[in-house]
Amino acid sequence: MILNYIWIAFFVISFLMAAGVSLTGGGTAIWSDIMNASFSQAAFAFEISLGLTGVLSLWMGLMKIGERAGVIEAMGRLVSPLFSRLFPGIPKGHPAMGAIFMNVSANMLGLDNAATPMGLRAMQEMQTLNDRKDTATDAMIMFLVLNSSGLCLIPVSIMMYRAQGGASNPTDVFLPILLATAVATLVGLIALCLRQRIRMDAVLWSWLGGIAAVVGGIAWFFSTLPADRVQEYSAFAANFILFSVIITFITMGMRKRLRVYDVFIEGAKEGFKTAVMIIPYLVAILVAIGMFRASGALDALTDGVAWLVAKAGVDTQWVGALPTMLMKPLSGSGSCAMMLDVMKAEGPDAFVSRLAGVVRGSTDTTFYILAVYFGSVGVSKTRYAAGYALLADITGAIAAILFAYLFFVDP
Repeated sequence: MILNYIWIAFFVISFLMAAGVSLTGGGTAIWSDIMNASFSQAAFAFEISLGLTGVLSLWMGLMKIGERAGVIEAMGRLVSPLFSRLFPGIPKGHPAMGAIFMNVSANMLGLDNAATPMGLRAMQEMQTLNDRKDTATDAMIMFLVLNSSGLCLIPVSIMMYRAQGGASNPTDVFLPILLATAVATLVGLIALCLRQRIRMDAVLWSWLGGIAAVVGGIAWFFSTLPADRVQEYSAFAANFILFSVIITFITMGMRKRLRVYDVFIEGAKEGFKTAVMIIPYLVAILVAIGMFRASGALDALTDGVAWLVAKAGVDTQWVGALPTMLMKPLSGSGSCAMMLDVMKAEGPDAFVSRLAGVVRGSTDTTFYILAVYFGSVGVSKTRYAAGYALLADITGAIAAILFAYLFFVDP
């Protein structure tokens, strides 16, 4: 329901902004800009889906091997003490548990292309337990908030962009990102546990404490490395683990005497169908975002916040990263463009450029996730998913600002 109102608001605000510009003598070109944005975004949505087709086919094929070989089920049992509490509606040993584990693990390693197919597989498995096929279950909402909060232990792509942009120390955002995304995830999880009346027992608290300890351990380990080796070690760890998963799936499939190639093809066909299914949902959300941006509404919102911050006498250094903050829940490519634009304008080592990088890594792209994941299983009634996902986004943005000031501003 919230997503429905947000989607409508994008169009209404865009129209009102364009009308205001025209009535105040700003000309009529803005109407062309908005409509051109709608067409280009619709085409972009198709391009994204087309680009996902190969990745989805690859990973859903591999996931099918892992499922038939029993690896996914084994992974589900491994994390069942935690997931059985976070997802009480999913029976123990159900394939959804393993798929959720794989998705969350890929996200934590910063492997977006691998995480999406695994997430779609998890949604499909959860949909088999859903009595109301058009309505999101509590388990689906918990899963979506986990993805939106975007716990990422190794933000390889952001460090890569900073290196390409000429940053003197591309990895200096590593620790702030790790801490900000951990805060966003923990706040989102705890808030949703309260909303779904999930009992916070000793086991759950110990798991959450363990996650916090792992994050702290990784932060400590990378803080001991030379600055020029952080990105190298991060990329190695992520890709080594990912390739190890692939080899494990194939090896276990061979041990089970599966016709591994045929099983892969079966899963790959499902990936192709899924890529086609999500096109309408991507078109809906990306067109709305494109028109909102082209109308100038995003710029107006940014300028308004900057004015209020200045009037309140609060430091305004962080306001330059506000476009990245506002775009992050709407579009991954859009927030990336905002981050790169700030780096180009202010220099990669400027405070605002570093903050933009931390913001981009603090959470995931909420509305893209909602559109793709719910769209892949035909869920149109998302209930309170958007609200709690945005709570994680806001928490991540605030944490990003605080940690950026802590790490990058001299006292």
